[in-house]
Amino acid sequence: MSENNGSSDPKPTVEELRAEIKQTRAELGETVQALAAKADVKARAKEQVEQTKLKVKAQAAEATERVRGVAAAAAGAVSGKVHEVADQATEKVNQNSTSDLAVQAREQIRNSPVPISLVFAGAVAIVGIILIVRGSRR
Repeated sequence: MSENNGSSDPKPTVEELRAEIKQTRAELGETVQALAAKADVKARAKEQVEQTKLKVKAQAAEATERVRGVAAAAAGAVSGKVHEVADQATEKVNQNSTSDLAVQAREQIRNSPVPISLVFAGAVAIVGIILIVRGSRR
């Protein structure tokens, strides 16, 4: 048999072979580490849990901001309606006598339940905001 096995390349030296073996071992070590990381189910599950936690926190913060915006808008609407009704009541007080005013006020409340429902909605929104804020602090 010939030493070159039909090729024109000279036979590698011992040092070259050792360097090639060293490089192959390093590459094999990296491959084993990569496979071990993929096979480490516990670590991958922990990583997935952490990612899910971050997503949930972000969604909760976004929902809180949306609720605050809606509550602020509702509170503004309720406040405006309350001021409007108060102004109307003041005008009527100035125009009518006390007994007539009581009768008119009762009739107005019976005929127009909208301000009461708006006040109730505003109160519910404020209580909801308080509960959300208290819950996020824990």
